[in-house]
Amino acid sequence: MPNLTKRQADAALPRSKDYFLWCQRTPGFGLRVYPSGKKVFVAQVRVGRQLRRVKIGAFGPFTVEQARTQAEGIVRSASEGRDPQREKRPVRDAVTVGELCDLYLKAASAGLVTTRFGRPKRSSTIAIDEGRVTRHIKPTIGRLPARELSRSDVQRMIDAIAEGKTAGSFQGAKPRGKAVVKGGCGTAARVAELLGGIYTWAEKRGYVDGPNPVRGVDKARAGAKDRTLSTEELQELGKALRKSAPSWPMAAQVVRLIALTALRRQEACALRWTEVDWTGHCLRLDGTKTGKSVRPIGKSAIRLLRSIDRLSDKWVFPNRDGSGGADLKKTMASLFDGAGLSDVRSHDLRRTFASVAADEGYGDATIGELLGHARRGVTSRYYIRRPDGALVAAADRTAGRIAEALDVEHQD
Repeated sequence: MPNLTKRQADAALPRSKDYFLWCQRTPGFGLRVYPSGKKVFVAQVRVGRQLRRVKIGAFGPFTVEQARTQAEGIVRSASEGRDPQREKRPVRDAVTVGELCDLYLKAASAGLVTTRFGRPKRSSTIAIDEGRVTRHIKPTIGRLPARELSRSDVQRMIDAIAEGKTAGSFQGAKPRGKAVVKGGCGTAARVAELLGGIYTWAEKRGYVDGPNPVRGVDKARAGAKDRTLSTEELQELGKALRKSAPSWPMAAQVVRLIALTALRRQEACALRWTEVDWTGHCLRLDGTKTGKSVRPIGKSAIRLLRSIDRLSDKWVFPNRDGSGGADLKKTMASLFDGAGLSDVRSHDLRRTFASVAADEGYGDATIGELLGHARRGVTSRYYIRRPDGALVAAADRTAGRIAEALDVEHQD
């Protein structure tokens, strides 16, 4: 066939298998005819030892001459040693920032995204990430092409979040659930860190290239929180816990356990009976943010755990159907509010525990072990399996002081 014309393209009938009509006038230019009757222009070239067949477009939207011009450009690129198929792929695979975030969250849910501790992200962390994507990233920059996102785009997003422009109430995943988003400097900084991590992940997988657009932006961080409870406030909290115990026994027990052990809220709510080492005076937690963790606990915490009714063979604080740990965040907040501590939440008890331990003269290393901070030394990370007597004594002494304040009415 000396030339590929419109008449020949119109006359090409479908067969049982797809076939090609090639143009001798423009080598590599052809028309592919499918059994369905669809006709698509292609350009076939050789790059090195690899044969590349590049799709140009369908006959109809593309005329023969328009497709020929495209084919000539593809042939020219191949003659210069460039790979036209690879050059076309970024355009074909271009994603928006919102789509890129969805790819990241899907990979994280499959266990393919690791934390700075080298462990897959937990489902609770992924849920937080998803909330930040949905409520902050997508509304501000979600429609922008991911490859074209600039530092100034990210900076405008950070400023908008810090100013509260993404604040609002959102329907949660659970029935009748509601998420109240306030924004602010702290939220803006955490969203920026998440976006930076998404781009680092994406660059390694070829979705984007070039410098990370989050690098170098101004992150207006909120000041470090330093809220701790005084002895008088611990006494008021203890009164509120005793008053609320008949109505909210599980929440009262969780708050008290956190006060006596410095557990994180999720660690306490998801505690399993198998993680309690009664003879070793410690908790052997399987799934914390730093991985497996051994936490020494004092006698007052042991007594509390022994007093808890076993509503489940697995969970210390089971949810209604026994399928997991209870979600007591709102009830615990009500307990703090009832004690006149509306600015206090469970993490402030963890900070209070550390403060009391410091008042007792314990150093940063000891306090870090009591709080379950990530261990850095090879010996402590891979060989120590039981807390030594000094750590147990430190946990006992610290928890004893807090228990004394919580139970002050029982001493009157």
